[in-house]
Amino acid sequence: MRNPLAGLTLLVLAAPLAAQSTGTPVFHAPYRVFDRYEIGGNVSDQGNITVEGFYGFAQHDGRWDLSLRAGIQDDVGTRTALLVGVDGRVRVIDQSEDFPLDGAFILGVGSRLVRDGSRLFIPFGLSIGRRINFDNSTVSLVPYGQPVVMPTFGEGGSDVAVALGLGADLRINRRFELRVGVGIGDIESFSVGFAIAR
Repeated sequence: MRNPLAGLTLLVLAAPLAAQSTGTPVFHAPYRVFDRYEIGGNVSDQGNITVEGFYGFAQHDGRWDLSLRAGIQDDVGTRTALLVGVDGRVRVIDQSEDFPLDGAFILGVGSRLVRDGSRLFIPFGLSIGRRINFDNSTVSLVPYGQPVVMPTFGEGGSDVAVALGLGADLRINRRFELRVGVGIGDIESFSVGFAIAR
């Protein structure tokens, strides 16, 4: 992106936007780490423990990728909920001399399925960050921010969750990455996870 004003405008417009399709504090960096696919998992704690697995895939040279998610969330009204969702990421900003960060739009749709408490989540937004490479090492770090607005629908009416996701993805080598995220606002608490890329 050559115009810094356009980049800042996108960032401001994205302030109310972002995504996590299952309503947990798992956020997305603006980069994908895989060429063809990745598999992995996340554990998060929002007062109840959630365990999720995911499978991400994309075209080799494409600017987009999709991730299918599924998991369980313990103790939703004394019941265990099933979580399912899909997240999409499309790269829209490349760092330049005028704007030092990369960005990707994140879109999602997902659901928490539990008797007398099912919800539909439709989050969307923009993740902004930058990869930091270390000299003479395969290790790299991506700190990023992802502001979030997530309309929700279901039993008990509709609502809009607003939060800021802060995350860091630590890439150990071309195949393995560790991920941490913290949610501030309506999607609170933290998550830890890993991805194995191919």
